Amino acid sequence: MSMLEGANVAVPTSTVRVELGWQAGPGMPDADAAALLLANGKVRSDNDFVFYNQPGHPSGAVRYEGKQRGPTVLDVLSVDLSRVEPQIETVVIAASADGGTFGQFHGLSVRLVDSLNGAELARFDSVGATTETAFVLGELYRRQGNWKFRAVGQGYASGLAGLATDYGISVDAEPAPTQQPVPAQQFAPQQQPAPPQQPAPPQQFSPPQQFAPPQQPAHPPQFAQPQQFAPPAAPVPPQAPPINMSKISLTKEAPAVSLTKTGATRGIMRVNLNWTSPSGKGIFGKRKTGDALDLDLCCLWELQDGSKGTIHAIGNFGSLEHSPYILLDKDDRTGASASGENLDINLDHTAAFRRILVFAALYEGAPDFRGVKATATLYPAGAPPIEMSVDSCTNDSRRMVLALIENINGELVVRREGVFLPRPTDPSIFLNQAVDLAYGWGMEWVRVDGKA
Repeated sequence: MSMLEGANVAVPTSTVRVELGWQAGPGMPDADAAALLLANGKVRSDNDFVFYNQPGHPSGAVRYEGKQRGPTVLDVLSVDLSRVEPQIETVVIAASADGGTFGQFHGLSVRLVDSLNGAELARFDSVGATTETAFVLGELYRRQGNWKFRAVGQGYASGLAGLATDYGISVDAEPAPTQQPVPAQQFAPQQQPAPPQQPAPPQQFSPPQQFAPPQQPAHPPQFAQPQQFAPPAAPVPPQAPPINMSKISLTKEAPAVSLTKTGATRGIMRVNLNWTSPSGKGIFGKRKTGDALDLDLCCLWELQDGSKGTIHAIGNFGSLEHSPYILLDKDDRTGASASGENLDINLDHTAAFRRILVFAALYEGAPDFRGVKATATLYPAGAPPIEMSVDSCTNDSRRMVLALIENINGELVVRREGVFLPRPTDPSIFLNQAVDLAYGWGMEWVRVDGKA
């Protein structure tokens, strides 16, 4: 259902997907979806702001799911209206431009989709944008106990930070510089401490000055009246730090960054994988051979105690509470998941990790990775997201190595790999085993899925 600005429509289901979309093309800026949960027209706290750097609302009602790239680029939010807290009256759907203005976009729209069957519930095509860098495209709102969606189309020239500030979000106007990606070199070893300096020679002794008698006061001091007792001031509650809106992109030229120095030291870090096929179609739509791809997000892991293993959809999904402190959320075999596949890594156990190798396995939909573009995004809690894209395969690879996370002297460092491993010429070597051999993991392999 296409809507005009200001129009509204009833939302008949409780679980919906909000898709911000635009046409891909050369020189086109990027855009990011966001949601603000409002009570009396304002957020209650910064937790009511959901976007790429704060992807989940504490209630679980709204979640930022990330991008799906193709001829039409989609940035997706999932909303469970049944979990929206009673105080919340409105969920604002916003968008911000990254690297340009909305006047440069073609086909900008927001769609409301039923999460259960994929049916379109509402669509608003935004037109007439010029220099705006942020937009409120629509809003979900309560009316007499039911939910509705309204098309808004209000632009901002002050970007996402300005939009968020208008709704009561505390934004770091000049955020402290985060750890920047490191050029294509190994992290430099720690410098040796400088040798101790020689002590300075003792100063010459100066004879004491003659004692001067104290001067008499010009007037005798007046007796001061005692001040009234003031009660102690009430303690000021600590202020939450302002929201950081920065992002980090890892490239061939600057492939590494320290998770520790960006502040990613605790909580669950989500690793998301999304992809597009040679036909330009990704994980949406019906599954047909050659139409959509069946990719699996996998990893090899090794702990400081010497234990090691693999996480993959055919075998071990892992655990967050126990070794290896890594969990694969699902196996998307239908090609219909907006959020791709995700690994969760429990950074509360950072000291236990030695290294984690994140890779993608191609099972169906194409003979190899030629023409496939994959984007892996790390979402650490309380730190900027880290994004890396991998494409330009030139061999018969069915295993794409995305990133290596290593514990280097207690500091977690993530490095973009972007390696397409060719199929082994020895038929006795499994494809996942070839990843092991390329990175020297040293595990024993047995066939469990009947596939090479």
